[in-house]
Amino acid sequence: MSDSLYELLAPYLNQPPSSTTAPTTTDQVTTKYLTRLSTLSLSSLTSQEAQSLAQSSQSTVLSLQSLSSRSNAATVASSDHYASLQETIPFVAEEAHRLQHDIPKLDEAAAAFSTTYSRSTENEMLDRRKRALLMERNADRLSDLLELPTLLSSAISSAAAQGQGSSNVANYATALDLYSHIKRLHLLYSDSSLINSVYAQTESAMQDLTWHLISSLCASNIKLAAGMRTVGWLRRVAPELDATDHRMQDREGLLGYLFLVCRLSTLVTTLSALEPLRQLADQETETRLQKASAMPKGTTRNGNAWQGGQQTERYLKKYIEIFREQSFSIVSMYKSIFPSAADSSLVEEVQLPFKSLELKSSHASPGNISSSDRSDTAPSALATFPSHLTDLLFGTLAQYLPNVLDKTSRESLLTQVLYCAGSLGRLGSDFSLMLAMLSPETGERSDDSDDDQDKADEDWVEVMKKHRELAGRLEALASGAGSGKGADKGGNLRIKS
Repeated sequence: MSDSLYELLAPYLNQPPSSTTAPTTTDQVTTKYLTRLSTLSLSSLTSQEAQSLAQSSQSTVLSLQSLSSRSNAATVASSDHYASLQETIPFVAEEAHRLQHDIPKLDEAAAAFSTTYSRSTENEMLDRRKRALLMERNADRLSDLLELPTLLSSAISSAAAQGQGSSNVANYATALDLYSHIKRLHLLYSDSSLINSVYAQTESAMQDLTWHLISSLCASNIKLAAGMRTVGWLRRVAPELDATDHRMQDREGLLGYLFLVCRLSTLVTTLSALEPLRQLADQETETRLQKASAMPKGTTRNGNAWQGGQQTERYLKKYIEIFREQSFSIVSMYKSIFPSAADSSLVEEVQLPFKSLELKSSHASPGNISSSDRSDTAPSALATFPSHLTDLLFGTLAQYLPNVLDKTSRESLLTQVLYCAGSLGRLGSDFSLMLAMLSPETGERSDDSDDDQDKADEDWVEVMKKHRELAGRLEALASGAGSGKGADKGGNLRIKS
């Protein structure tokens, strides 16, 4: 039906007023419209169809106008691009040809880069980059590691400035913990130059710490607890001092010797504070010697020849008192800090009398100690130190005691020396019998030296009797038997002469 209508209307579609191309039957819009016309009545075709077409045409025109206004810019841009398309297409073709020519070179460069910087091969640049990345990742750890010597030096300085105290103990403990940590790192990473540099700075700081610890052993008011802590710290800081030499009988190594040397230095320093009194005593000694030298040979010395000695008595009293306190403190502290050394010194002290009498001791039998060991082995520090202290005391007594001629003063000084001997005797170093070796008038020229020696022996015997009597009374009172066994009717202790 639509084809018949198209054939009927075809002559009218190509008339001159129409400038458009005639539609064909293959057009779906045309076919659809012709099918619609075949369904309309004649009256509809003559009255309504023209109006419907006019409305459709007006609607289409409005839609075209709206589309034109909306798509004006895009249409203009498309037109411009289309105009430049003739120049762009040859340029793209040329660049594509160049890219095609350069692709083999790019492939060769990529292959060379992959071969050069492959992880399976060694490359200096990659190694530097890896080290740089590793350093960046561990920057915080490296910073903490570099701060360790500074922290250690700060802890040591704080400990040295604060002296003996709880905070000082904490600072020393912190310093030793830091040193242990750095030493452990050095053992684990001994090939690292950074660790070696930090360890070298740490060793320098630990030398300062060792010096401070040794200086603290020379303190005048050091206590047993502080001394034990200091020795314990020295064992950690300087383990070579704690090493035992085969030539030493002392099992505490050089540390025990160092402790005694420091305390002896403190004793000498404390005694040097008596220098003003010693100078006065030297003046009295010089005066006494001048009077003795001016006395004619063969002249009998009377009691009024020398009336001085008061300053010497003051000096000796202070000297003996300081010596008694410090020597007892040194020996007792040493035995508490080095108990093994104290045991070995007891064995050695037992052996010494047998050696002097050329007897064989059960402790030093030939089967136990060879002759070469006895010749190469040095005595323990504690076995020889009291004798050194005794020589120091008796050297002073021998020099200044002749200035004191007053019997009461001499007996008082000798009694004070006996108390000192008893104090050390509690620690196994009694030297009371050595008082008999003191010369009565050392350095004084006289013809009646034998009488003076006899007088001095009598004084020494009398002082010993009084001292033992007083010691016996004190022991009896302490045991609650002040009037019991061993006491006479007057309550005095009986002493056999």
